[in-house]
Amino acid sequence: MHKSRLAALVIDSKVDDIEQANVFWEKALGLECVRSREDWSSRYSHLNAPDEQPHILIQKTTHESRVHLDIETDDIAAEVTRLKAIGAQVVEAFERWVVMQAPTGHRFCVVNPQRKDFNDSNNVNTWE
Repeated sequence: MHKSRLAALVIDSKVDDIEQANVFWEKALGLECVRSREDWSSRYSHLNAPDEQPHILIQKTTHESRVHLDIETDDIAAEVTRLKAIGAQVVEAFERWVVMQAPTGHRFCVVNPQRKDFNDSNNVNTWE
């Protein structure tokens, strides 16, 4: 048995400088943009959404701009297996997440728990 739910909306941005995306989405959604202080700060940031809402991440990409979903789970392998059984395909597997594609062509990622309340929330799906 494992659990999963929507963790985040990820704004994939094909830009030369992530700050262009940071400023736009911060102003468009009225949420403070938190710039990363890590080595990878030139590629990732997030908007400071309320804790009870999915995270909103901004990611600099080389592919065309789009929005994708992150599904958080306490068992990535089990969630990938479940999603494959309903028609999704694995696009690429990384050490900490798996990129998948829905039968509709939409890309999404399966990730470890991201939101603080994952283990304490009644707002998760439990799967056999």
